[in-house]
Amino acid sequence: MRTKVPWFRVKTYGYGAGLPCRWQGWVAIAIYALVLAAAISVAAPFANDDPTAYAAAIGIPTALLIFVAWWKSDAPWRWR
Repeated sequence: MRTKVPWFRVKTYGYGAGLPCRWQGWVAIAIYALVLAAAISVAAPFANDDPTAYAAAIGIPTALLIFVAWWKSDAPWRWR
């Protein structure tokens, strides 16, 4: 069985994950930035007409990144 190799380290103070500690974490951040830029550039003209779709275009990639950071962290998230 393979051991869990963390992509993100938990924060020393506060809650959640900090910066990536492996290249896979940096790739996840880069993919997030590209997807977010594409979603904003496509959805921005329609932001006034359908603000829910614009919020979803930002919220879904952000939620996925938070999930990946939680899943691939080196320790459980808790307040420190």
